Amino acid sequence: MDRVEIGFLGVAVTIVLILIRVPVGVVLATVGFIGITLLSSLRASWSIASHVPFELIGDWNLSAVPMFLLMGYIASEAGLTKGLFQAARIFMGRVPGGLASSTVVASALFSAASGSSVATAASFSRIAIPEMLAARYDRGLACGCVAASGTLGALIPPSILFILFGIFAEVSIGKLFLAGILPGLLSAAVFILLITVRVLWTPALAPRITMNVTRAEKLAALRDIWPLPLLILLVIGSIFLGIVTPTEAGALGALIALMIALLRGGLTFGIFSRAVLDTIAGTASIFVVIVGASIFARFVALSGMAGALTDLMGFALERPVLLIVLTSLIYIFLGMFLESVSLMLLTLPLLLPLYQVAGIDLIWFGVICVKLLEIGLVTPPVGLNVYVIKGALGDRVALGEIFRGTAWFLAADLVTLALLIAFPVISLWLPMLSN
Repeated sequence: MDRVEIGFLGVAVTIVLILIRVPVGVVLATVGFIGITLLSSLRASWSIASHVPFELIGDWNLSAVPMFLLMGYIASEAGLTKGLFQAARIFMGRVPGGLASSTVVASALFSAASGSSVATAASFSRIAIPEMLAARYDRGLACGCVAASGTLGALIPPSILFILFGIFAEVSIGKLFLAGILPGLLSAAVFILLITVRVLWTPALAPRITMNVTRAEKLAALRDIWPLPLLILLVIGSIFLGIVTPTEAGALGALIALMIALLRGGLTFGIFSRAVLDTIAGTASIFVVIVGASIFARFVALSGMAGALTDLMGFALERPVLLIVLTSLIYIFLGMFLESVSLMLLTLPLLLPLYQVAGIDLIWFGVICVKLLEIGLVTPPVGLNVYVIKGALGDRVALGEIFRGTAWFLAADLVTLALLIAFPVISLWLPMLSN
């Protein structure tokens, strides 16, 4: 068995072990360690395994992960995100499918603070779905809307997936953040358009609700939520203007969230402790996967798989769109079975050399990659966001009904993906403007 065959065998074993729910970080590290031993020596594998954790933990860029997590947890725990849905409902409740469209808008804002798709889906499954069901909305529409809107956390900065992509692809995290803004807003707009068209076509999906909202109520709603848009604007604006790096922006965001929570009286020692402990747990789980992925990436490089794939995919290297389409098919298929961080860190060591040879802008590829990972969050049979909603609702809605509800939004996501592939400027305009 030659080096390339050992490499592909290692990838196959990795996928199988992840599918049977062996912890991802453990799988990547173990397969990478054994693979390096087979291709080189036990001394080499021990050397890599002993140095990689310290090199990664000492990487300044990775400190953005706990900082943005802390910002999101403080914002959520201290109540800065409270009232988002009600505020959106006040302004959009009277339009066709207004409660569902309000969920999309509120989810986009919540995502920008939390950076987590799963956290967004979990929060709005408890806030928005009961209200939509009480208004006699179709259960599939209500659940599908929350599941799909939750995925906006992957694209709208600050996004943990963009941070990880930037580190492994060695591209600017700040530019990735900026590149994700317009695609994230486009995704939200397409969702709202889908909801509006479906409800106009089939009014029974979302009966109109009567609302008499005064100007005072609108001002009160804005007064309740103003800290969150301010936090987002300060963090993203400081990156765009070049005042701070993305890592510094994470620390700035956590500090601003802490100060706002203190000034509003929403921060107690218990809330702060929970936010810190959740940050530690989330950071540790991500870092374990990163360490494993780094060892696995060295195994992939040593095996020569990248060169073999370049030869195999030679027909697509001169056609960037074809390469992107083939990559999309691979991601959509694997996204049916693997969660987003695992899928990205498993595939990047194989795909990045192809994109570098093809001369494709890695910022653009980063947006496409994260959009594809976002789609995987609602794709059966795994669809993590769907299971989060099912867990929150229990027996009130069947799992199959939630998946059927997400099918329309999955189609909308594919339309958005096609637009991002056809018009790279959607992703690249803000990064170019920042230059």
